[in-house]
Amino acid sequence: MSFGEPEGYDGDARPRPLVRRGAPQAAAAAVCLVLGLGLISGAVTGSWLVGGSGEEGLPSTFAAAGSLWHSVPVDQLFPPTVQGRGAGPGGADRTWTRIAVAPDSGCKNAFDPLLRKALAPVGCERLLRATYTDATETYVTTVGLLFTTADAPGMTALANRFRKERLDRRSDLMPLPYAAKGTLAAGFGARQRASWTVSVLTEAPVVVYAVSGWADGRTVDDPQPAGDALEADATTAAAQAGLGNEAQGLADRVERDFRRNVRSASEQPS
Repeated sequence: MSFGEPEGYDGDARPRPLVRRGAPQAAAAAVCLVLGLGLISGAVTGSWLVGGSGEEGLPSTFAAAGSLWHSVPVDQLFPPTVQGRGAGPGGADRTWTRIAVAPDSGCKNAFDPLLRKALAPVGCERLLRATYTDATETYVTTVGLLFTTADAPGMTALANRFRKERLDRRSDLMPLPYAAKGTLAAGFGARQRASWTVSVLTEAPVVVYAVSGWADGRTVDDPQPAGDALEADATTAAAQAGLGNEAQGLADRVERDFRRNVRSASEQPS
C-alpha cells in the first residue's frame, strides 16, 4: 500500500508538496516508535506484576496462573508464617502463623448455597484453603484460593458483577471457614464468622477470599465485610477488634504471594 505525498500551502494558498523528512528525523522518529512500543509492552506486563486493575492479562500468564494449584508447593501458596507490616488497626504490624491446611478439593459443601450460586458461572477446578492465627492466638482466619475453569472474559464478567452488585458486602455470601480438629480453629464454624473479603481476579482464573473470627469460638450476630470494618467510624465488635484487618490483611498478602508465583511460572522456559 502507498500513500500520496502530503501537501501544504504556499503564500498564495496554492497546494504544494511538503518537504520530505530528512534521514536524521526519520531515524529519530523510528527510535521514538520503538521506545513507545516498549513502554506500552512494559505497562501491560507491569499491570500484572504490581497488581494493577487491568482486565486483560497476557494469555500465557493467565494459563500459568490456572495451573499453580498442582505445580507450586503449599508453603509457597500459604507460607507457614506471613508478615503483615502495617496490616493491623492503626497501621500496627501483624504476624500470622498457619495452623492448618485443608486437602485440596473440589467445591462441594465448601460454600453456603447463595455464594456457591454466585460463583457457579466460573466453575470450580480446585479449592485450596489454610487457616491462620495471629501472634496472640486471639483470632483465626481462613484464606482460600478458588481456581476456576473460566476464561479471562468469564472472570471479568464475574468481577464486574461482584463490583456492581456489591456481592462482596452481603453477609449471606460470606465464605465458610476451615475448622481443623485439634487446632485453635476447631470451633471456627459458620456462626463464628465475624469479617470477610472476596476478591475476583481478572488476570487469573482465581478467586481469593478470607474470613476471620475469634479463636475462643464465640458467635457473632453482626458480621461485617472487611472493607466496611476498616472504616474509621466502624463500631461493630468485629471492627473494634480488628477482625476486618485480619481478613483483609491476610488475603492481600496471600494474593501478593500468588502473583509472585505466577510471575515466576510464566517466566520459566516452556
